[in-house]
Amino acid sequence: MSDQQQVPNQLNIEISEEVAEGSYANLAIITHSHAEFVLDFVNVMPGTPKSKVKSRIILTPQHAKRFMKAMTENIQKYEASNGTIKDLEEIPLPLTFGGPTAQA
Repeated sequence: MSDQQQVPNQLNIEISEEVAEGSYANLAIITHSHAEFVLDFVNVMPGTPKSKVKSRIILTPQHAKRFMKAMTENIQKYEASNGTIKDLEEIPLPLTFGGPTAQA
């Protein structure tokens, strides 16, 4: 088979260099309507009162459910290899996180 022939049902996906670099986000805001789910990814910096949405993804309800299933499966695989991911409520944060140190 030559390089020009494709396997049936094969999808070729390309990614630009800019998109491949990615965007860091430490907060996701999820909203929905009857027709779509909107995922806004934000990078919140400690001590900064304002942040901007870095990326917005809009999904149909069906794709949102498939995304949730794929994330669940990938988290299970990750934890099987690397151990349980602790939720933020389980990780003690320093009291000075995000602001100046209090003084008496």
